[in-house]
Amino acid sequence: MPSREQPIIEARQVEKVYGDPGGARIPVVAPTDLAIYPGEILALLGPSGSGKSTLLRMLTGLAEPSSGEVLWHGQPVRGPIANVSIVFQSFALFPWLTVLDNVQAPLKALGVPMAERMKRSLRILDSVGLDGFEGAFPKELSGGMKQRVGFARALVVEPEVLFMDEAFSALDVLTAENLRNELLELWENRKMPTRAIFLVTHNIEEAVVLSDRVIVLGKNPGRIRADFKVMVPRPREHRDIRFEHTVNYIYTILTQPNVVPAPSPEVMPQPARPGAPPERQAYPMLPHARPGGIAGILELLLDRNGHEDLHRLAGELSFEVDDLLPIVEAASLLGFIAVRQGDAELTPAGREFAEADILERKQLFRDAAKNVPLIRQITRSLEAKANRSLGEEFFHDMLEEHFSEAETRRQLETAIHWGRYAELFDYDATAARFYIPPENREVASEEPVGRNG
Repeated sequence: MPSREQPIIEARQVEKVYGDPGGARIPVVAPTDLAIYPGEILALLGPSGSGKSTLLRMLTGLAEPSSGEVLWHGQPVRGPIANVSIVFQSFALFPWLTVLDNVQAPLKALGVPMAERMKRSLRILDSVGLDGFEGAFPKELSGGMKQRVGFARALVVEPEVLFMDEAFSALDVLTAENLRNELLELWENRKMPTRAIFLVTHNIEEAVVLSDRVIVLGKNPGRIRADFKVMVPRPREHRDIRFEHTVNYIYTILTQPNVVPAPSPEVMPQPARPGAPPERQAYPMLPHARPGGIAGILELLLDRNGHEDLHRLAGELSFEVDDLLPIVEAASLLGFIAVRQGDAELTPAGREFAEADILERKQLFRDAAKNVPLIRQITRSLEAKANRSLGEEFFHDMLEEHFSEAETRRQLETAIHWGRYAELFDYDATAARFYIPPENREVASEEPVGRNG
């Protein structure tokens, strides 16, 4: 494990806030402390919208924090840091250049003499397994080989910190696994000229396989919910009980937004910095899951006697965390499942839904959806109007106080799907209006027995 030297890069209370034309301030990343130390691979995990890439951009100097500061070896960062490299999800190669020329490109931009460029480029191509492909063009390469070129181009400048932004997510499963293993081999055998790796990912197993330390983010706005060392010795086997415990610990954090569970013996938390800001509560976010997906996971749980380990379920479905998490959050929000220690279990209401026919499911979904804040607010606002209709801009303006323009749009789209399925309200895209159809008005106004206003 890496020793605790002085950090190479340190973020102190960095925050990112965007404004909209109406003057609203949309927090994307809450005030955050984060440090990258020599000798470690640090993974940053979190669901979509948690600010992972925004944090990466601030740490590399590509984006300026709205407040707080980033330090490079103790000195404030004022613009892009010269001694870092980034490998992106997209290969971003120049199609008109050969493999060798693509790798040499950053050295040429830095003014490195031709002989030195050639020497360093050939050496790094050999180390990533591309010896013999120097004269090939990108169109002649597979996805895995293109990403190897991306790694070579990032490493040829000999960065002190290598940043990776979802670098394996565009590859097929086997190619990604192979590249991860090769990266670890280069790192452990000191064949790569870098002192630290910062890995942004949404793949939980990838984070546990590769990293020495994991940071898990929450969202709305992005904030650190856990920071711990991976205590599983390398090489790490997926079937190792310690590996499974660590993966389940992360699933528990991601699926229980308001709870940070106590770590298992396999998980070593990092001490929190004093004065860390409390989590700020925003307007509750509607998970982006369709009713069909929610019904599907409830049926799968029913087939497994009503409960299943989320890590195992994700593996069987070949789901990433961004695929599974919104469905789990939605089912939990509706009261159909309970999530504990990385396991999902059907509630009585969820079992009733999974066993019901089509019409009964719609009624059960309707009763549950009425308790969801955004669905309840849309329904009650429409019921308050004599014509049971309101323009989209009313709800758009309400949500834009809390979310970005893109997220506001997604919240409304998800609400429309839920409202239609529950037959609580509908949406006229031509007129950009929400409305309660006449045949649904009596149903929509019904409240569950025992609820008060």
